[in-house]
Amino acid sequence: MTTTFDCTDPDGRSEGLAKAHQAISAKQCVVLPTDTVYGIGADAFSPQAVATLLAAKGRGRSMPPPVLIPRMQTMEGLAVDVSDDARALAKAFWPGGLTLIFHAQPSLTWDLGDTLGTVALRMPDDPVALELLALTGPMAVSSANRTGNPAARTAAEAREQLAESVEVYLEAGPRPEHGAAGVPSTIVDATSDILRVVRLGAVDLEQLRGVVPGVQGPDEDAAF
Repeated sequence: MTTTFDCTDPDGRSEGLAKAHQAISAKQCVVLPTDTVYGIGADAFSPQAVATLLAAKGRGRSMPPPVLIPRMQTMEGLAVDVSDDARALAKAFWPGGLTLIFHAQPSLTWDLGDTLGTVALRMPDDPVALELLALTGPMAVSSANRTGNPAARTAAEAREQLAESVEVYLEAGPRPEHGAAGVPSTIVDATSDILRVVRLGAVDLEQLRGVVPGVQGPDEDAAF
């Protein structure tokens, strides 16, 4: 039965995290807060769970979800060919609103959709999300909304769209917390020697270049 837990209350948070952990272990979906917007999450290593997530959103395999991780070190187990520049961005902006696309470890037995051998990783800057990720390990997480609809800023908004397709809703108040409109993470492609912004969002280009000056903007071509 679908249940919402109030994570602003310590007892509700403890019970909600335990139930969410159980749901993820059972290959079900949960809704959780992040530092950007609310997300719908599932076990990243279960093709069944990821398929359920995509179906809940009304999304096909051509739009695979990113993977949220609990700590920077997890990146090394999920990705290969991680450059020094990519590590520098992760160190500067994780936890936070930066998603990095890497070549995935070929030995991993997962199916996130049509990824072409890549994986998008992010460490969110949200205590509830990080606590859940510490229990579950890496989770496939996408914005908690039906595809084409606005991203949910609360678990209640997510439930209006996703209803019974989600087992556990973790309500922690509006995200972002200070009443701003939800801003998605910035996505940087780190699969080649030159890092390239795929989507601008929570971290702007000036901030990225303050760490790695050679980062390309989304509309720029490499200079040779």
